[in-house]
Amino acid sequence: MCVYPHFGRTGRLRNKKFSRFCSPLFNKMSGTQGGLGEVEDVTPEIQTMCDEVKAAVEEKVGKKYDVYTAKKYKNQIVAGTNYFIKVHVGGDDYIHIRLFEMLPVHGNKRELHSIHTSKTESDEIVYF
Repeated sequence: MCVYPHFGRTGRLRNKKFSRFCSPLFNKMSGTQGGLGEVEDVTPEIQTMCDEVKAAVEEKVGKKYDVYTAKKYKNQIVAGTNYFIKVHVGGDDYIHIRLFEMLPVHGNKRELHSIHTSKTESDEIVYF
């Protein structure tokens, strides 16, 4: 059951005035939570996140990387945040890593979820 007084059990708006005022706000927000976001340039925070899991990535893949530079990323808001990050690992080689950052109530811990190897610079970042 919806906790907002202007919504019925179906989640539809009951109040027309509220509907005209708030519908544009809800439309802007829809699709944000749960869906994969747009490709973004890497920030220093994203590179730091990648650096934190570098040893785990190398262990899982079974090789050491002299070059390990995050290039682009997408995120997904769930019960925390998934980060899908394209990482340059030397030459023409790239990997895509997926990190999960827990909600603040769980300490904002970050963990490596999965890795896709044998990627190129032009490979699109997709959900995995």
